[in-house]
Amino acid sequence: MAASLYSPLVTYLRLAGCQFVRQGKGSHEIWYSPLTQQHFTVPVSVVSRHTANGILKQAGLPKAF
Repeated sequence: MAASLYSPLVTYLRLAGCQFVRQGKGSHEIWYSPLTQQHFTVPVSVVSRHTANGILKQAGLPKAF
């Protein structure tokens, strides 16, 4: 099984100024990006680097995985 990217992803998001807003449905969290001024979801079970980079793109950040 692949290693989870949740912890490094959340660390990167927090360093970039993104904020956790609330728990979403199931195993998802709702976050806010001050760069894009939009909300986006982060699944707790992120294992794909493509998914992690897609989340960073939604937050207005460059690829990191």
